[in-house]
Amino acid sequence: MIDSIYGKPLDTWLQDFPLLRELMALEPVEWFNPSIAPLADALHDIPLDASHVADASARLQRFAPLLAQAFADVREAGGIIESPLTEVPAFAQALSQRYDVEAPRRLLLKQDSHLPISGSIKARGGIYEVLFQAEQLAMRHGLLKEGDDYRVLAGDACRALFREHSIAVGSTGNLGMSIGIASATLGFTTTVHMSADARQWKKDRLRAHGVTVVEYAGDYGEAIESGRRLASNDPMCHFVDDENSTTLFLGYAVAGERLKQQLDAANVRVDAAHPLFVYLPCGVGGGPGGVAFGLKLAFGDAAHCVFAEPIHSPCMLMGVMTGLHEQLAVQDFGIDNVTAADGLAVGRPSGFVGRAMQRMIDGYYTVEDEEIYALLALMDATEGIRLEPSALAGAPGFARVSNEQQGYRTRLKLDEAAMRNATHIIWATGGGMVPEAEMRAYLETGRNALAVA
Repeated sequence: MIDSIYGKPLDTWLQDFPLLRELMALEPVEWFNPSIAPLADALHDIPLDASHVADASARLQRFAPLLAQAFADVREAGGIIESPLTEVPAFAQALSQRYDVEAPRRLLLKQDSHLPISGSIKARGGIYEVLFQAEQLAMRHGLLKEGDDYRVLAGDACRALFREHSIAVGSTGNLGMSIGIASATLGFTTTVHMSADARQWKKDRLRAHGVTVVEYAGDYGEAIESGRRLASNDPMCHFVDDENSTTLFLGYAVAGERLKQQLDAANVRVDAAHPLFVYLPCGVGGGPGGVAFGLKLAFGDAAHCVFAEPIHSPCMLMGVMTGLHEQLAVQDFGIDNVTAADGLAVGRPSGFVGRAMQRMIDGYYTVEDEEIYALLALMDATEGIRLEPSALAGAPGFARVSNEQQGYRTRLKLDEAAMRNATHIIWATGGGMVPEAEMRAYLETGRNALAVA
C-alpha cells in the first residue's frame, strides 16, 4: 500500500490530480490539456524553430546519394527515407462500430511502420542523428567540406575514421535497430543497451549487423542510464540520448513538411475549418514529440496532436499533468511499466519533450494491451496491413476525441462542422520488419482478443 510519494501523502496527490486514481487502477483514461495554447505562444517553450527543421531537412537531402548507395531499399526513392500515407476506410468503419461513434470522413494511416532500413518511426530520428555525427566528424577531420558529394563518407578514409569512434544508445528495440544498422553500415563501432522487454528478433538482427547488444534484466530506464554512464567514460563514444537529444528530435520533425507534401498531393485541405488530428504512440516522447513539433510548424493551429500510451506506462501523461516531467516515474505510483507494447514501455518521460511541447499537445489517452492486440487483428482483417502492437495505440484516438466530456472541443472552437470536415491520421510506428512467426503470434493473440470482445 502506497502512503506517500515524493514526500507527499497519496491522498493529497489524488486530491490535486483526481485522474491518478484511474491511472493507478490501470483503467483507460483520456486527459485533454487545459494548457494548450496558440502556436505563437507555445513556441516560447522550446529552443528550436522552423530554421532548425529546415537545416535538418537540407542535411537529409545532402545525405540522400550516400543512403541510396548504402541501402538498396531507398535506392528507388533516391535516398529519401519516407513512408506511405494510406487511407483505411474499412478499418475506420470497423472502429466506428467497435466504439459506437460516427466514422470519420477520412481516416489515414501514416505507415512509419514500413519506413525503409529499420521498419519503424525511429528510422527518422535515429538515422538522422547517426548521419549528423558522421558529417561533423568528417568535417572536423578535413575529410568533408561544403559542396562535396556525401558519398565520400563511404570511402576508405572516412570509414577508417569512423572505426576509431563508437556510437551507443539505450533502447527498448526500435531506436536501437535504427542506430545500430545505420552506424554499423557507415563503419562505427556500435553498442545498443537493450531493456528486458526488447524482442529477441531485434537483438538477433542487430548482432547480425555486427552490433554489440548489451542486455538488461530491467526496463528502458536501466538500459539508458547504464549506457549513458558507460559512454561518458569514453571520449571516442557518442551516446544517442533519446530523452534529451535535440538532434533526434529534429530528425523526427522533418516528418511535418513531408506529410504536408503528401496531403497536398492528395488534395486534402487542412485549415481551421478542416482540422487535422494526429494520434501518436508515445514512449519516452522523443519520436512523437519531434513529429508533433514538425506538424505544428507545417499546419499551425489547425494541427491537433494527441499522444497514446499503454495503461501500464502512462509516463508522459503523468509527467505533463503533474508538471513533474522526468522527475516522475510511473513505478513510484504503483504502476508496473510492463506492457506488450514494448516500444512504449517507458516509466520516466523525457523532460525536454514534456517541457518543450507542454502547450502544443492537445491531449493524452491510455489503452489496454488487449485492445491494442484486438486492433492489430482488426487492421489485418480489414486492410491487410500488419503492424506491431505498439503501432496500434493511435487507433482509438478519433473515438476518444469524439466522446470527450472535458470541454476540449468547445475550448478550441472545434464545432460540429469542423469535426465533420476533419482528417484523422493514425501514426503507425513500427512493424514492417517483424518476422513472420512473430507476426502470426501477434495475430493469434489479437484474434482471440477480438473474439472475447
